[in-house]
Amino acid sequence: MPQTSEEESLGALVAQASDHISTLVRSEIELAKAELRFDAKRVGTAAGLFAAAAFMAHLCLILASFAIAYVLVEVGLPQWLAFTIVTVFYLLVAALLVFLGTRRLKGLAAMKRTTRSLKGLKEIATPEGELVKPDA
Repeated sequence: MPQTSEEESLGALVAQASDHISTLVRSEIELAKAELRFDAKRVGTAAGLFAAAAFMAHLCLILASFAIAYVLVEVGLPQWLAFTIVTVFYLLVAALLVFLGTRRLKGLAAMKRTTRSLKGLKEIATPEGELVKPDA
């Protein structure tokens, strides 16, 4: 059965639309890749700068610790006691931070809401009377 000119033009239009949509999708993917590369470079640079700042702050903390210890020596404490006081102070701060971090971890929800929601979806999706295989 020969096609009429209307059917041919409709087919050509559908083919063109399909081609244009395909080109548009490819272009959008390329744009997303370019933006992602640009953002990744910025994030990498910022992470490097933050790491350098953290290293510098750590060096300052060490120098400040020595300064505090020598101030205690100037006050009249023996040198060994001054440095011991500073060390014990940092150990107490570290212990406090570990304690606070452990308490934060104990408060994790373990995705309880998501698990409950997925179980509800499973019940809805499973027809009555059909057995569901247990998750392995």
